[in-house]
Amino acid sequence: MRFIKNNPVAVLLIAYMAYQSFSRNQGMSPIDWVMDKVILLPAIMIGLSFHEFAHAFAADRLGDKTPRLQGRVTINPVAHVDFFGLIALFFIGFGWGKPVEVDSRNFKHIRRDSIIVDLAGVTTNLLLAIAFAGILRLLITYQYVFMSSAMGDIVIEMLLAVISINIVLMIFNLLPIPPLDGFGIITEVFNLREKDWYYQIYDKGFMILLILIIFNVTGKILVPAVTFVNNIILNLFF
Repeated sequence: MRFIKNNPVAVLLIAYMAYQSFSRNQGMSPIDWVMDKVILLPAIMIGLSFHEFAHAFAADRLGDKTPRLQGRVTINPVAHVDFFGLIALFFIGFGWGKPVEVDSRNFKHIRRDSIIVDLAGVTTNLLLAIAFAGILRLLITYQYVFMSSAMGDIVIEMLLAVISINIVLMIFNLLPIPPLDGFGIITEVFNLREKDWYYQIYDKGFMILLILIIFNVTGKILVPAVTFVNNIILNLFF
């Protein structure tokens, strides 16, 4: 993300978050740490790729060909994963993908279609969480012997990770903070671009987000919300 590379304060905040993460994980062995990341990797790739693909696909269908011209109407992770964002996600638990560029001037109904594009990503994450919960249920029901083995335990962990990561992505992106989807949605609903303070807040949005993460404000929202949604989805199948 260009903003981070050109902003020394943002770099320092991320470095501080990395230090906090390292301090929390000091008791974990290197092997356990690597295994944790290996289990998370498919979930992260699936969640991020489908989230950004959904934005691109919705924009494309609504008349903006910008994402298609940039090769974003695909579920190929290479098109959507930002290298630095992925590394940050592994080391500090907070990362990002390549944002899909959309030119809302190509939409027939700018505010309505912009809301649809913003909602496409989080809706896809919710549907993926439900779908993988269903897959987990089918595997446990019809492949019980395999799922009871050591390899089966790893598969269960990976599927549970896909479910939880997609829920996290959904709820996190719904936070009304720029540049997240939630801010885009309330921008169109309340036509915030006409407000004098809009661009000042938008330009400082990522810094605000980093500070809220550091002081665990986002965590206090995410943890109970993710637990609540996760329990609802699992209770649908178990």
